[in-house]
Amino acid sequence: MAIRPILRWPDKRLRMPTVDVESITDDIHSIWADMVDTMDAMPGQGIGLGAPQIGVMQRLAVVDVTPDRSRRILLANPEVLSASEELEAGIEASPCLPGVHAEVMRPKAIAVRFLNESGMVDRRDFSGLEARSVLHQIDHLAGRMYFDNLGRVKRDMLLRRARKVS
Repeated sequence: MAIRPILRWPDKRLRMPTVDVESITDDIHSIWADMVDTMDAMPGQGIGLGAPQIGVMQRLAVVDVTPDRSRRILLANPEVLSASEELEAGIEASPCLPGVHAEVMRPKAIAVRFLNESGMVDRRDFSGLEARSVLHQIDHLAGRMYFDNLGRVKRDMLLRRARKVS
């Protein structure tokens, strides 16, 4: 479909919670297609994208952590049902704040309920990098960035580095 421009921090829309999707329509499928194209066009081939990153304020996300892009997951209104107590550290970044990254602790596994591309309520378990990417996108849908999961000192250092890079 189309590669859309990605909003850059500190665009206020990145801090706004998104609205629920009422039903899966042709417009939603079109937005998802644009999101997939945009994700695939990211430097280093991104592994997920939340709709607010392209200025769409709806609870939509796409995720595909596979190198061959064989496991695309399209989510509307994703909601975490459960999360493992076991946490895992991993590097996270965002095209909204290019040039910086940070190690973030996240649950190793999650269960998520969402509307799938057919408009049906789906429930799926995710683990490892896939769980991390889904959680990262859910943060975007709530108006949060990955660095909000850092302590104040680390967050401030990251944002200072980001200003120098841009």
